[in-house]
Amino acid sequence: MSSSVGGTGRPRRGDTRQRIQDVALALFAEQGYEKTSLREIAEKLDVTKAALYYHFKTKEDILISLFQDLTRPMDELIEWGQGRPRTLETKKELLTRYSATLNHAGPLFRFMQENQAAVRELSIGDSFKSRMMSMMSLMKEPDGPLLDQVRCMSALFTMHAGMFALKDVEGDFEDKQKAVLEVAIELISSTGSA
Repeated sequence: MSSSVGGTGRPRRGDTRQRIQDVALALFAEQGYEKTSLREIAEKLDVTKAALYYHFKTKEDILISLFQDLTRPMDELIEWGQGRPRTLETKKELLTRYSATLNHAGPLFRFMQENQAAVRELSIGDSFKSRMMSMMSLMKEPDGPLLDQVRCMSALFTMHAGMFALKDVEGDFEDKQKAVLEVAIELISSTGSA
């Protein structure tokens, strides 16, 4: 097995499915989802369209598989959070674990940002939105003061925004990721309900 990292930011397992995902995501980000064809993905991989069809019948199938890989750890995190009290320590741990999940999803989030129309049209947009709403419900107190609710929601948005805003900022990726997490934790720590 190869230990190199693919375009999704995840360690490459060496299998064809993973290679297809990596190449497709890179092409979607470079050219846009709508302008990328299965033929181009197959050519970039140096495989036949038949080999590509064996794993994925459509571009949407590839994109859905990428989101499933991202949402699986999100679902586990949501399930974990639902079984915990809504304390500051739980919220900090949620953000820390979410940061680790996002660490491997940077290219996918950049794709989502740059291809919002395609994401909205596909089933993945609603699915991801639903998970984000679940994450937010774990972070904020439903009856808490408005300012505290905004801080909790902003903590999650800080995690996402940091992936985009800091990609062109000089510095080590891990240092930037830690800084984003620190700011998010400061936001939730300053709530009255923390």
